[in-house]
Amino acid sequence: MTDHGAHAFDFIHGSWRVHNTKLRDNTDPRCEEWVEFEASSEVFPVLRGVGHVDRMDVPDPPDGDPFEGFTLRLFDPVAATWSIWWSSSRRPGHLDPPMVGSFVGDQGVFLADDVVGGHAVTVRFEWLAGASPRWQQSFSYDGGQSWKVNWVMDFSRRPGVAGGT
Repeated sequence: MTDHGAHAFDFIHGSWRVHNTKLRDNTDPRCEEWVEFEASSEVFPVLRGVGHVDRMDVPDPPDGDPFEGFTLRLFDPVAATWSIWWSSSRRPGHLDPPMVGSFVGDQGVFLADDVVGGHAVTVRFEWLAGASPRWQQSFSYDGGQSWKVNWVMDFSRRPGVAGGT
């Protein structure tokens, strides 16, 4: 079982292959076309373990040029919550609003309000910790009454790389 506090994300440290399944245009609430692509991820702790950095490289996405993604995750010990910020080379200089939440057991849920593709949305990240972690993103266009999954990442350790098996 995952620690509910500062160590809740320790499972993701290391080097990963990331299989992505996402809606071709996750900014369009009507899109139903799914695409798949591969990425790699390197995750390491910072700030003496109360945070970590995740660099994701996507060399051949189905919807444009290669890109690099960056995630910063920080634990707030007073609130007992994690905040997650995302940025990518596709939107230089832009940092998405923080997703805020926590883990219960091996499942983490993180929420934020944003505007995506001109639509007001509530964004939900769901993490399933473990040896083969899974991340899933959903959007709600109705204040959280219903959710539409638009991106899923399945992680597997990169063998022979520091942090891998």
